[in-house]
Amino acid sequence: MAGGTAVLQRNRTLWIVALAAALSLVAGLLLGRFIISPADAAASAEPPALGLVTVPVEYGPLSNDVTIRGEIAYSDPVEVRIDASGSAGPSVVTGQVPEEGTELEALSIALEVAGRPVIVLPGQLPAYRTLQVGVSGPDVVQFKTAMRTMGLDAGDPADNVFGADAARAVGTLYSQAGYSAPEGEEGSVDMVLAAEESVRSAEQTLLTAQGDLAATPVGATPVELREADNAIASARRELDAAQQESPPDPIRIADLVDALDLAALRRQEVGADRTDAPQRAAVEAALQQLTGTQEDLARAQEAALPSLPPGEVLFLTELPRRVDAVTATRGSILEGPAMTVSGASLGMTGSAAEADARLLKVDAAATFELPDGSPHKAKITSVAPGDGDSQRWDVELVPDPLTPEQILELQGSNVRVAIAVGATDGDVLSVPYAALTAGPGGQTRVEVSEGDPRDGDESPTRLVTVRSGLATSGAVEVTPVEGKLSEGDLVVVGR
Repeated sequence: MAGGTAVLQRNRTLWIVALAAALSLVAGLLLGRFIISPADAAASAEPPALGLVTVPVEYGPLSNDVTIRGEIAYSDPVEVRIDASGSAGPSVVTGQVPEEGTELEALSIALEVAGRPVIVLPGQLPAYRTLQVGVSGPDVVQFKTAMRTMGLDAGDPADNVFGADAARAVGTLYSQAGYSAPEGEEGSVDMVLAAEESVRSAEQTLLTAQGDLAATPVGATPVELREADNAIASARRELDAAQQESPPDPIRIADLVDALDLAALRRQEVGADRTDAPQRAAVEAALQQLTGTQEDLARAQEAALPSLPPGEVLFLTELPRRVDAVTATRGSILEGPAMTVSGASLGMTGSAAEADARLLKVDAAATFELPDGSPHKAKITSVAPGDGDSQRWDVELVPDPLTPEQILELQGSNVRVAIAVGATDGDVLSVPYAALTAGPGGQTRVEVSEGDPRDGDESPTRLVTVRSGLATSGAVEVTPVEGKLSEGDLVVVGR
């Protein structure tokens, strides 16, 4: 007996664990009759009663939208290259380097190369040759048009010849830009001076010839003419007296007739040997010489008029332009693109599938979200097929005015753009497509639940005949025709 007691004491812990396990088993068997798991409860539950599936009638504006992604950036970026090959020395950037964000307008200085300006002018054709007196072409028309937009007279833009008016306009243009105008042809100043001296000499020769002509007597003097007239009168009186004698002397009368005729002939020839023909010829020659020297002077002056080198003008479309990036640096040799410029206004570009794009119209309204989540309006400016075999169409938009802070946040971002291709005129009632049913006469109806949908099929309902309107991807506009329909009414979409 003492030995058994000793064994029990040595295994006391083991016996306690075994007793606890036995008690747990008995308790589990007893409780299993009363505790049911959620899965068992769901499996053994009765199915719920069938009910109506309803949604409330909505009231508000309804629109059918085309959604695209839009890239926000300044429009029409272009690289600016300046042809400075005509510079006398190295094409060193000496100043006027713009900062990023600078706006270039007409008469702005885009850059200064070797001390000479690069003047911004409105135009599409790039400068590719020197414009000087005598050249003609579309680039001349562009220059004259640009000058006219700036209030300068360079001649009629319809005339494609670069004349003296255009050259003088170049001088005025450079004066307004604050630089000296480019010089004319080499040696043109000396040619002008020589031509001016020739004109002065020709003018003096003409004056001398005209003086000689004025001093040269021509024809008879008044005294000589009077003497000849007196001789004719005297011969006539003698003849008259002889004819009055009785008896008349025929021989004497004949002699007096001959004398009268001789006096008359002498009257006609008085001063005939005096002529200024040589002096008049000298005057004519002097005039021709003066005309020739004046023409030479005009040509020399045209050659001396300012010209417009291609490296000193930058034609840009749609001014003002914004400087996006500058690669030229002060003191460096100008090579490659000097800068990149774009339109001064922010734009959005995106694309749409052809089916959606054909729904879009220029000037159509669109909306997108600002960084703070608020909606902002935009407008379509262009819808066009994509390049090549692209199945998507290009869509260009311009946002409503933005603050500088908003522009800084939005530039380079990609946003979701919603474009309404159909919208109701104000607030309307709308229901899901599934709520519409057809009546026996083909009319469109909705079924309105008037009770608790949880009552199942026993929930009372009524039919309302409606006229459908604008349809979107998720709802359709309805207008009650027979029966009442209001916002919040529950329409049946299923059972």
